[in-house]
Amino acid sequence: MSSITTMFQLNLKHPNTTGTPVTMQKDRKKNSATHYDAADPVSQVPTDELIEKITAWAHRYAEKNGWVLNPDGKERETILHGLASNRAQFGVQYCPCRLRSGDLEKDKTIICPCIYHRDEIANDGHCHCRLFFRKDITPAHEVSK
Repeated sequence: MSSITTMFQLNLKHPNTTGTPVTMQKDRKKNSATHYDAADPVSQVPTDELIEKITAWAHRYAEKNGWVLNPDGKERETILHGLASNRAQFGVQYCPCRLRSGDLEKDKTIICPCIYHRDEIANDGHCHCRLFFRKDITPAHEVSK
């Protein structure tokens, strides 16, 4: 099992530091997130339509920035499914490879694309989740589309 798959599975079992599933509530007047509420769950299973929408977004975002998506199909699909799961559960596409704190202000930094991804791609050739890659980088394990 790849480290990406392992991180994603841990993320689903432990959606926050307390282990309690949470959802983000919105202030309808301001249309902004105000707090987490574990008592008001959102669907945690992403639809195929949501996964396709996030996949299309990721392709456009990578192309716009001169990058490519992870060429390893299995790893890429796991990451995209993680983004979609977080979108379905929390209302935003939190990075599936980073732990949420439960503090909305802090957690804004890990909404994909997170604030770290540009530096990671420039320095490491890919972001932490391994979704976005520089075009000149090929993962050690070979490509499957």
